[in-house]
Amino acid sequence: MDLYIVRHAIAFDPDPTHWPDDRDRPLTDDGKKRFRAAAQGLGALLGSKAVQTLLSSPWVRAWQTAEILEHEAGWPAPVRCEALEGGRSPAEVLKALQPYPTSKAVGLVGHEPSLHELASYLLTADTTHLQMELRKGAVALIELPEVRPGTGRIRMLLQPKVLRAIS
Repeated sequence: MDLYIVRHAIAFDPDPTHWPDDRDRPLTDDGKKRFRAAAQGLGALLGSKAVQTLLSSPWVRAWQTAEILEHEAGWPAPVRCEALEGGRSPAEVLKALQPYPTSKAVGLVGHEPSLHELASYLLTADTTHLQMELRKGAVALIELPEVRPGTGRIRMLLQPKVLRAIS
């Protein structure tokens, strides 16, 4: 399985007066604009058929990011995945991946620090052994021959600035 791990794009800062529930915090207009360009670059780099399944945190900012991937990169419509909500464990994400064949490419849209912990878990079987910077809108590709910890190989890490330059 090729696993494309995508951190949500730039969102508004937490503000309980506007969004009492942080799950409702959306992307900024600039965040949407920048990520549209990044998603176009990703589509140009990989082609529109690179991902067969797109799983996303249902939190607003992640879901909006997934919708941009659908419209700008040609990825499939997102599927709600609670395991990608902020604060969830990598083991929960692996459990959510079990129904998908290892021959498929799956996109995941979620939140930090959960995503870099997931990457570390997939690559080293531990959530803390690998530190990587996933900026907002960044994409990491991990080749996962088996859906279990420690079996992954990192194939690509692209920050959003690079993706925008490709578009």
